[in-house]
Amino acid sequence: MEIRNFQRDNEQFKAELAELLAASFPGYLESALEEVKDLLSEDRIALMAVEDGHLVGFVGAVAQYGVTGWELHPLAVKQTYQQQGIGTRLVQALEREVAARGGITLYLGTDDEFGQTSLSDTDLYQDTCSKIEHIRNLGRHPFEFYQKLGYKIVGVIPDANGIGKPDILMAKRLSQR
Repeated sequence: MEIRNFQRDNEQFKAELAELLAASFPGYLESALEEVKDLLSEDRIALMAVEDGHLVGFVGAVAQYGVTGWELHPLAVKQTYQQQGIGTRLVQALEREVAARGGITLYLGTDDEFGQTSLSDTDLYQDTCSKIEHIRNLGRHPFEFYQKLGYKIVGVIPDANGIGKPDILMAKRLSQR
């Protein structure tokens, strides 16, 4: 398995990325090909994991605060390749690339649309910090994956995906002062 820059002119990889997005994120079922165009624009970082000539994973990022703050969006690994360290390798490669471009902070939002954490189905406008501090994973939510890579929960957007369905904001400093 190899991690490398996405080959933006490779139609096979574009089609496989669209399939991966549709399988990984229900919201992309109808718009996966349009999302691929956005993810592969020249202002973004796009990395892929390839095995036996096929795309098995993808991670991207876009600068949001000049070059200092970058948003990780998205990370996806083909289901049959999950739990094999591919996601970790993709994120680590992305962190190196962002840092090389002057990035100081890499951040992401990880939605809880399906009640996978103790932050769902609660009023996050009340006692917010305590609820974040005592977060529990109720169903394989990816926030713990990112925590293992050094990301911290830095906030939430309550009801971002509907009542009781927050977006969990996480970030990691890539370079020291």
